[in-house]
Amino acid sequence: MIKRIVPSQIPNEPGSYQFKDRDGRVIYVGKASSLRNRLASYFQPVANLHPRTAAMVGEAESVEWIVVKNEVEALILEHNLIQRFHPRFNVRLRDDKSYPFLAITTDHPWPRAGIMRGQRKRGARYYGPYPHQAAIRETLDLILRTFPVRTCPDSQFTKHQRLGRPCLLFHIERCSGPCVGAVSAERYRSIVSDMGRFLKGDVKEFVARTREEMSQAAAELNFEQAARLRDRLDLIEKAIEKQQMVAGESFNADVFGLYQDEIEAVVQVFFVRKGRVVGRKGLIIDKVEDLDTGSLVGQVLEQYYSETPLDIPLEVIVQVLPPDREVLEQWITRLRGAPVHIKVASRGEKRSLLATVENNAAVEFRRHRLSRATDYSARAKALRSLADALNMSVALLRIECYDMSHLQGSNYVGSMVVMEDGILKKHDYRRFKVNVGHNDDYGATYEVLSRRFSHLVKGYKDTEDVGVARKFSYPPSLVVVDGGKGQLSMAEKALIESGYKGEIALISLAKQFEEVFVPGKSDPIRIPRGSDALYLLQQLRDEAHRFAISYHRSLRGQRMTESVLESVEGLGPARIQRLLKHFGSVRKLKEVSLEELEGLGWLPKVVSHNLFDSLHSSHTQN
Repeated sequence: MIKRIVPSQIPNEPGSYQFKDRDGRVIYVGKASSLRNRLASYFQPVANLHPRTAAMVGEAESVEWIVVKNEVEALILEHNLIQRFHPRFNVRLRDDKSYPFLAITTDHPWPRAGIMRGQRKRGARYYGPYPHQAAIRETLDLILRTFPVRTCPDSQFTKHQRLGRPCLLFHIERCSGPCVGAVSAERYRSIVSDMGRFLKGDVKEFVARTREEMSQAAAELNFEQAARLRDRLDLIEKAIEKQQMVAGESFNADVFGLYQDEIEAVVQVFFVRKGRVVGRKGLIIDKVEDLDTGSLVGQVLEQYYSETPLDIPLEVIVQVLPPDREVLEQWITRLRGAPVHIKVASRGEKRSLLATVENNAAVEFRRHRLSRATDYSARAKALRSLADALNMSVALLRIECYDMSHLQGSNYVGSMVVMEDGILKKHDYRRFKVNVGHNDDYGATYEVLSRRFSHLVKGYKDTEDVGVARKFSYPPSLVVVDGGKGQLSMAEKALIESGYKGEIALISLAKQFEEVFVPGKSDPIRIPRGSDALYLLQQLRDEAHRFAISYHRSLRGQRMTESVLESVEGLGPARIQRLLKHFGSVRKLKEVSLEELEGLGWLPKVVSHNLFDSLHSSHTQN
C-alpha cells in the first residue's frame, strides 16, 4: 500500500503522474491540471474509492510525477508514457480486426496505389479503412479505370522499365504506363492527385469536369472519345454509390459510437467526408480503469488521434463530451494544423448518423462476444489457461456456475448453469426455490449447493453403475460461485459435507474486482483482464445471473396471476387449476365472454359473474 504523501510536497502545476508497484513497474499513468489536487483524491479511505481505483492504489508502492507547462503537454506526456510502459490499470484500445486501407505511396517518383493493412508506414497517404478486402478491391478496380495509377510493386515496375514493354494492366486501361513513358511526369502527378481527392470525397468536381469534356468531344464529332468519357462517367458514379451519402456536402467529421458493459466496450468510427461515408473502423476497449462514459470517450479520442492514419476533419462527433474537451481540442488542432471541434450531435441528420454509428457499435459488440463464445480454438485455449491459473491437472470437462437472486432481500431463488467443453449446455440448467431469511446470500448459497451435492451422493455413492445416474448427478470438474469469500466458504462447507472435497475444484468470482478466490487462500488469483480464461468465467457468471433473474421474474408473474384468481369469491385451488388448464392463462381468460364462462357446467353462474367482473375491472393486471 502506498504511503500517504503530504499535499504540500506535491506541486500544484499541470503534469503527468505514475503509480508503481513493489517491483518498480508502472501500473498506472494519469494526467492533471493540478497534480496536488488530483493525487490528493487518491489518499482517502479505500471504502470511498471506486473498486478498480482501490485495487490500483492497493497494489501501488510509490508515485512519481513530471511537471509540464500546460494541460496539452500533460496529455501528450501521459500518452507517451502509456505507450512506453503499457500500464495494466490504464484503458487499452485495440483494433477488433485488421482493416484494409487503400494507400498511395508518396516516396517514389511514380507513386503507386495498393491495399495495406496494419500500422501506418511512412511515405504513404491512407484512405479508408474499408470493412473488408473485397470491398476495397472492387472500389480500387472501379477508380483505376478513371484514375489509371500504377499498382505494381517497384520490382515489377523496374523490370518493365528495363524491357521497354508495359504489363497487361496498361493494355486493359488500368494503368497509364509510366514505366514506358506513356504518360508525362506532370500528367501522372495530376492523376495521382485527382485520385486522392476523389477518395477523400471530393467528387463533384470530377463529375462536372467529365461531363464538360464529354460534351466538348461530342460537339467536335469525336464520338469515340465521347463514348470513353461516358463510360468513365458511369464508373465514377458507380464508385460514388459505394460511398453512402449521409449529410450535406459541406459536412466533414469523424463520428464515434460507443457500446459498453462493465468489462469491455466497442467503438465504431465512421469517416464522413463531403457528406459521404468514406471508411469505418472498429476498436475494442478493455475497461480496467475507473472511468465514466465522458472520460472513456476522452481516452478513446486521445489514443485514436495519436495513431490515426487518416486526415483529421473539422468536427469530431461523440455521444458524450469528455470532461477535458478543450484540452483535447487544442491537442487535435495541433495535429491537424487547423481548428477542430468536438461536439455532441443533438438533432437532425448528424443525430441520425450518430444513432447509426451507435447501433453499429452495439452489433459489433454482440458479434465480438459471440465470436469468442463460438470459436473452438478460443474455447480450448480458455479452458487450458483457466486450468493452469487454478493449478489443476485434470481437464475442465464440465463447469457449473451458481448465482442467487432476490427481491429486496427476500424471495431468494438460485440458478445453476452448465458448461461442457467450453459450450453452455442449457439442457442441464437447474433452478432452485430457496427458503432463507432476509438478505441472507450466504445461507442461500449453502442451501443451493447442499441440495445440488446431495444428488451427487445419491447418484454415485449408492450405486456402482455410474451409467444409470441421472444427468443432474454427473459430477463437475469445477464449481464457480458468484460472490466473494463469504459465498465461497458456504459452498466449501456444502462440498465438505457431501464428501466430495478434493474431487471437485471450487472457486468464487467477485464482481467488484473480477477477482478469483479459492479455498484456503486469502489472496485472490489474478487472471489477466481481457484473457480468454477470464472471459469464460464472466460468460458463465453472466449467464447464471440472467437465468436466476428470469426465474425470479417468472415466479413473480406466477404469483401475481394466482393472486388475481385467488381474490375471486368462490374460486378455490381446484377450480383455479381447472380454469388455467382449460384456458391456458389469465390473459386468455380475459378474452373469454361471460356466456362462455356460464357455459362451463362445473362453474356456478355466480362464480362466473364474479370472475368476469374481477378480470375486467380497471385495476386488474396480467
